[in-house]
Amino acid sequence: MTDIRDAWTTEVASWGGVARPRHLVLRPGTRAEARAIVADDSRLPLLAHGCGRSYGDVALNPEGRLVQMTGLDRFIAFDRDTGLLTCEAGVRLADILDAVCRPEPDGGGWFLPVSPGTRFVTVAGAIANDVHGKNHHGFGTFGRHVAAIELARSDGSVETITPESHPDLFAATIGGLGLTGLILSATIRLRRVAGTALEAEDIRFDDLDAFFALADGSEAWEYTAAWIDCLATGTATGRGIFSRARHAPGRAAVPPALRPRKAVPLTPPVSLVGGLSLKAFNALYWRKLGLRERVLKTGSYEPVFYPLDAIGSWNRLYGPKGFYQFQCVVPPGADGRAAIAEMLRVIAQSGQGSMLAVLKTFGDLPSPGLLSFPKPGITLALDFPNRGPETLALLARLEAVTIEAEGRIYPAKDSCMSAASFTRGYPAKADFQRWIDPAFSSAFARRVGLIGEGSRA
Repeated sequence: MTDIRDAWTTEVASWGGVARPRHLVLRPGTRAEARAIVADDSRLPLLAHGCGRSYGDVALNPEGRLVQMTGLDRFIAFDRDTGLLTCEAGVRLADILDAVCRPEPDGGGWFLPVSPGTRFVTVAGAIANDVHGKNHHGFGTFGRHVAAIELARSDGSVETITPESHPDLFAATIGGLGLTGLILSATIRLRRVAGTALEAEDIRFDDLDAFFALADGSEAWEYTAAWIDCLATGTATGRGIFSRARHAPGRAAVPPALRPRKAVPLTPPVSLVGGLSLKAFNALYWRKLGLRERVLKTGSYEPVFYPLDAIGSWNRLYGPKGFYQFQCVVPPGADGRAAIAEMLRVIAQSGQGSMLAVLKTFGDLPSPGLLSFPKPGITLALDFPNRGPETLALLARLEAVTIEAEGRIYPAKDSCMSAASFTRGYPAKADFQRWIDPAFSSAFARRVGLIGEGSRA
């Protein structure tokens, strides 16, 4: 196992940079070392950590042990007949694309079934948060494509769990926020596509009604999402750019480089994302199509799926105080649409806009995890520079609108949700708690009442 001399206490920041608590960081290099860490009878609670892309505190474990899993990055097996890929927990989605998304003579190839907005997340992180992508309406969440998970528990057991062999523990581990044990490896189902390049169309729309009309009329497009000008008011509320894409048969695109081409080298002393820059950005982006109402292109999947991955450490732009991300889902229909309109009104009124305001509709494919975030409805995601109490007040108002509309907030993005709101948003909480490994904990779990503060049980 990893010797205590290989561990040290250090600050570990969330991606949003608001929280930077100290941890005892352990860095196993093999699955055997990781198993030994889990079986170690320490009083310090455990939590796995990957690429650090969770915005809030779901991957933080203040004053506890953090198991850095990026050293477990080996591929184990790939069956080209079935698309089943088995790999260690720390393999990144970028590594998978680089290895298997190699264009074949006909332009087709293998692809991830579901991907979030960054490829720099680990497979175990994608499972623990049951991530979703722009094709949720057709493919559901990442967890729907997981065939098996190798899970180590603090009782010393290591088992390969599947939906058939351990249905309850499997459902708790998918979207289980890393609290049911340590994921050592996993088998996922990749998908065959007719073209690794994408045909992508951007369409400018004037208001929320136009967004919903485009979303309803895009059944032939596999990937859909929209950027929203969250500073627009009045009749322009909800205006934006609707983006939709689909694989282009016979057209190939090679995977992007494994590292960003550019990077923000240092954290500036103050946030570069402020009131004036937000207004300028939103006004310019709204007009990015020029005089045209729509633009159609075919090319690499990188700008469609991972536009921010092109700039390394882009989160530093928000300065030392960091930023919050808020993402909610509210039910479909008139009430949900009214809730989204109310949130946009509240945001514009607050003067705390966002560059990254994304609106999308989820489909009705059920998520397999007890704590999975997606459900049928409308999801809105935004970043807010950390301005202290006024930003917290805005987030509390958005949380209240979400819960009033019978929606819920995404744990992977959250830093502020109350225990009461979590309980209302996630009715399977009590069922999930039965499967929490007593050695595991997180700042998020303690904050929302999944486990008792400072308790191992």
